[in-house]
Amino acid sequence: MNKPLILVVEDDGTVRNLITTTLKSNEYRFLTAADGESAIAAASIRQPDIVLLDLGLPDMDGVEVIHRIRSWSQMPIIVISARSEDTDKIAALDAGADDYLTKPFSVAELLARLRVTQRRLAAQENRTGESTFRNGSLLIDYGAGCAYLDGVPVKLTPTEYKLLCLLAKDVGKVLTHTYLTNKIWGSCWESDMASLRVHMATLRRKLEKDSSVQYIQTHIGIGYRMLKL
Repeated sequence: MNKPLILVVEDDGTVRNLITTTLKSNEYRFLTAADGESAIAAASIRQPDIVLLDLGLPDMDGVEVIHRIRSWSQMPIIVISARSEDTDKIAALDAGADDYLTKPFSVAELLARLRVTQRRLAAQENRTGESTFRNGSLLIDYGAGCAYLDGVPVKLTPTEYKLLCLLAKDVGKVLTHTYLTNKIWGSCWESDMASLRVHMATLRRKLEKDSSVQYIQTHIGIGYRMLKL
């Protein structure tokens, strides 16, 4: 599997050096940016495969960087931030981030996230001839990689879309936290559980705008399942 080109957006020199040293030692290609404007320019010109993005940038908030990149690209964005509140995670994920790592993070976890994202990119490139799934007003077009409610496209991040597909594949079945985190991130770190909770909350909010309709049921301490409507 070819190593992707990674854009590292981080204004803290110590953290940036840690990340780039890790990438270099694992033979990843990378480029760096220390502020939001430089990051957006680099993303546009160099078209990296994955973006590692800090939120606390000197010229703009990282969420704004996500919004601006998402206006023209679906390149995977992994946030690496010291902000640990769910509200911060939700804001970044709603803007279009695919994953969220909280500082301080382990090198092993960062590399695991990159490997999973890389596998996801490869799977998207190789995806062919898939069908559709319908449940109530929800339609998933696997071939196009899109979801619709009453014929209206639902704006999902790649991670939210993958979670939706996992639940749809086993509609009516409870999928455990461990199963879902392993499928999404290839691991079951404590931070994976927190990220899963945030991703699932945003996914449910997008699907269940009508409070009378429930697509996803939470089984506390166990996992989630999609209800058959």
